[in-house]
Amino acid sequence: MDKSWSENNKEIQKLLMKEATFKEAIQKLLAFREEMFEQITQIVSGYPDEAFAKMPFAGADGYHSKTLAYSIWHIFRIEDIVAHEMIAGDSQILFTNDFHNRIGAPIITTGNELQGNEIAEFSEKLNIKELYLYVKAVKESTDQILGDLTYKDLKQKFGDDVKEKLIRSKCVSENENAFWLIDYWCGKDIKGLIQMPFCRHWIMHIEAMRRIKNKLCKIARKGVDPVAYCGFSCNHCFLSEWCGSCRTKYNVCSFATCAEDRTCPNVKCCKEKNLDGCYECDELEKCNKGFYIPSNDGANAAKAQALYIRKYGKKAFLKVHDRLHEKYDFQKTQEVLGQDYREGLRILEESYME
Repeated sequence: MDKSWSENNKEIQKLLMKEATFKEAIQKLLAFREEMFEQITQIVSGYPDEAFAKMPFAGADGYHSKTLAYSIWHIFRIEDIVAHEMIAGDSQILFTNDFHNRIGAPIITTGNELQGNEIAEFSEKLNIKELYLYVKAVKESTDQILGDLTYKDLKQKFGDDVKEKLIRSKCVSENENAFWLIDYWCGKDIKGLIQMPFCRHWIMHIEAMRRIKNKLCKIARKGVDPVAYCGFSCNHCFLSEWCGSCRTKYNVCSFATCAEDRTCPNVKCCKEKNLDGCYECDELEKCNKGFYIPSNDGANAAKAQALYIRKYGKKAFLKVHDRLHEKYDFQKTQEVLGQDYREGLRILEESYME
């Protein structure tokens, strides 16, 4: 488990134990959920639809053996059911705004009953953009429910009437891999449900999603040119685990994710001009597109690197980066190269000669 996330969870559970710190606990919980949800947002906004049905760890023992789409569905179906059927006693978000049909899901359950290839087949049927809108709505509704709780509410328990309600809803499969959930949830008070599923359940599955997407990026980058169109080295970038590079569909570079079609302006320009990269362009020195926009802190560093590639080639460029990263981390390297692109080029040349 992510150490910082684990510590956050422990602190929140400790604060929930006392009335004097209850409100602080809820505020920290909501902030923590927002932080974790940002991971889901980045994955949905940064990766192609095909990624969400892939199982790079198929057959493994753990949550990472699933797909990205299944993981998202599973987290929020459980949350939707628990938050609305049990705590709020109102309608699930799935059955509002036509979400179920918009997502295209063939089930309304938590998905616990699905195994192996069934998970991949299920994932392929989901509209990922609609799924994201659904889970965002679930998160926001749960956040509202959590924010309205009082300390006294934490001790509320759930009886047989709630169990029967959950069974009648058909939202939990009768399969033995799923049906146990009803007894599990109803064996907890609201304080216990805050821990699981509203916090720890997120941690476990989002961490698994990070493992899945890291593996998918690694697979996508295999055999791919590690030099980005703009002149960055993907091998040395701080996004190396998140990003499959701008030469694959798994590009989560900042300028790609900000673009409507998720294509970096530098990539688009190079493809239109049939160039391997900006380093082949005669207009490089005066270019203000994409990474080279003056307001970008990394503009000069990127341009210096592209100029170095033009002059000495990619092999020398990657070698000089190896040397620089023996001294500095990614951020410091970009600072060193980014004061002025001409000075940055000189530093790269001197570093290669060392």
